[in-house]
Amino acid sequence: MQAIRLFQGYLWHPQESPLDLKALLPEEVLGARLLLDEVPPPTPFFEDGTPTHTQRFYQLTLLLLTERPPEALKPLAEAAAEALDALLRGLPSGVGWLLLEDLRPL
Repeated sequence: MQAIRLFQGYLWHPQESPLDLKALLPEEVLGARLLLDEVPPPTPFFEDGTPTHTQRFYQLTLLLLTERPPEALKPLAEAAAEALDALLRGLPSGVGWLLLEDLRPL
């Protein structure tokens, strides 16, 4: 059994916002664990030059324990992408995200 990252990335929202993202997101998506850990901003600025220090950042990892090789998980990753997109679009206004498919063992 090995742990495979399906997706990894960041979520963020304004620091003054009282959001509890862990309470708003499920612990699992299509059988994969959704891990959410608060982290410092990964860069000092967003692409448009806005400082990131005004936001709370979380690292999001979608992790699957499986015997299957990473390349066999592509269909599951595609379905998980759709499910994650629906979840993230349902979050309150002001939440931003950047997620990338990973498909690598930990």
